[in-house]
Amino acid sequence: MTRIKFHQNLDDLKEKLLVMAGMAEQAIQRAIEAYRVRDLSICELVLRSEPSINRLEREIDQMALDLLAMEQPMAIDLRFILSVIRINADLERVGDQAVNIAVRVREMEAFANIELPVDIPRLAELAAAMVRKALQAFIEADAEMAETVLTMDDQVDQMNEAAFYALSSLIKEKPELTPQALNALIIARNLERVGDHATNIAEDVIFWVRGADVRHHQGAEI
Repeated sequence: MTRIKFHQNLDDLKEKLLVMAGMAEQAIQRAIEAYRVRDLSICELVLRSEPSINRLEREIDQMALDLLAMEQPMAIDLRFILSVIRINADLERVGDQAVNIAVRVREMEAFANIELPVDIPRLAELAAAMVRKALQAFIEADAEMAETVLTMDDQVDQMNEAAFYALSSLIKEKPELTPQALNALIIARNLERVGDHATNIAEDVIFWVRGADVRHHQGAEI
């Protein structure tokens, strides 16, 4: 394989990953909209998108593996391919979290729509912003932008923890509201996981651009 052809294939791989990113982002946005307006038809859109996301994940992995097999990429090209494989997996899991949220919204439809002591849309907004910024960092090969995603994760974790305590207290005080509270609690946890996947993507961008492994925030003792 000539170097020109190899780099064209790298560009094709990047483009396909960006298609995957768009599908995963759309899925999570739809899931949150379904929660906000309690629209089961939007839930169905999320559920129907899952097979396409899964299929594209397999295609991207195969493209990346083919490049590794046909060429012996060095340094930054090798890091790019390895990062694509890992980012691809995280995007598929973002899609999984969207499906989980959609399933919970469907379950909540069987119960009264009550005011809950947790701001799920705000948590969703922050988690989705992390995904967008991580992907923008990937598009621009911007390690500094990726670093800002890492700092956003603490806020998502704090909001998820606050949701846990608020909803746990609600269940104790008003057991009859347990189904709604439990579903909201699980949705908050799904959104916290979306933030984790965005963090993983940002770390992979840093690895690709700088060759630095910042997983576990460096310096953590083994």
